[in-house]
Amino acid sequence: MPAVFGPAGCGNSFYEMKYKGSLDVPKYISEFGLDAFEYQCGRGVNVGEEKAREFGRLSTEKNIKISLHAPYYISMSSLEEEKRRNSVNYILQSARAVDFMGGNRIVVHTGSCGKLDRLKALSLAKETMVWSLKALDENGLGHIHICPETMGKINQLGTLEEVIALCELDERLIPCIDFGHLNARTLGQVNSKEAFLYTINEIGNRLGEYRKKHFHSHFSKIEYTKGGEKKHLTFEDTIFGPEPLPLIELLCELNLEPTIICESDGTQSEDALHMKKLYLERKSL
Repeated sequence: MPAVFGPAGCGNSFYEMKYKGSLDVPKYISEFGLDAFEYQCGRGVNVGEEKAREFGRLSTEKNIKISLHAPYYISMSSLEEEKRRNSVNYILQSARAVDFMGGNRIVVHTGSCGKLDRLKALSLAKETMVWSLKALDENGLGHIHICPETMGKINQLGTLEEVIALCELDERLIPCIDFGHLNARTLGQVNSKEAFLYTINEIGNRLGEYRKKHFHSHFSKIEYTKGGEKKHLTFEDTIFGPEPLPLIELLCELNLEPTIICESDGTQSEDALHMKKLYLERKSL
């Protein structure tokens, strides 16, 4: 299987092309020539079972791989146990929804460190992750992969090391490597083939070849300040990066098969297609 590419949610072109509701998305993605889509539930899981199943049926017809972004307000590292228990419920809701859609990956923000020591925050997140895995198992959703995401702000839990440490808890956990976030939180240090290779090799060294080959990824150019991520940009940006070509070259050279979700600001479909074209060009060499 090759790598697959698609957008996070619908870009501006979805509406410019006169599409309207979510059930139009599979046709839109297919007409763009893409083969993945990340359904956005950042503000809550508000899609019902019937609609989710129909969305999944239409996506399957178009050979589109579905993932889902869980609510942004999940906090796996909160000092308040009630918030962490609630986060397990939000993860369970997200897993159920993506299962209805025929997908098997949910992307999760693990939370902020706040005033906590990073190791303490990570310890709390690990405990919440164990609770989450148990909840999935108890509800017949043990086949759903939770994908903890690398984050863009320095005070957020979500360095490469922290995400890998979470994924070491269970082989079902797949890292969501957001290269734009990593570049932002390191103030521009993850914007080269060497830096991308280090990231990918760390996955393989710590989590094994399967997750190295099939990792989940977000990619966009992101403006940053001294605190890390400021805002998402488009591929037209020439200042902040990161650039997609070095990553595409590595995918081909290492024969990797990740899901690449583009999060550009409004042009995520166009920029995802740009990445796919680069990929196909290099695969054909």
